[in-house]
Amino acid sequence: MTDIGCFDAKTHLSRLLDRVSRGESFTITRHGKPVARLVPVNSQKTQADPQEVLARLRKLRREVKVRPGEIREWIEEGRRF
Repeated sequence: MTDIGCFDAKTHLSRLLDRVSRGESFTITRHGKPVARLVPVNSQKTQADPQEVLARLRKLRREVKVRPGEIREWIEEGRRF
């Protein structure tokens, strides 16, 4: 991924979009700090089907057994670090 300054991105947006459509990606910076990414649309992850997510969570609940008080122990253990 190539870094490009905000001013240059604005000035050459059409050219950048042509390059992005061919698969390139850019990080747009402002004063040297990353503020945005310009990436091809097809490279972004698609959202999972909500029904599929629920089915997987239900399956996980059936498979994973937690004894009473175990979650509280995990919380307390995390607070010690």
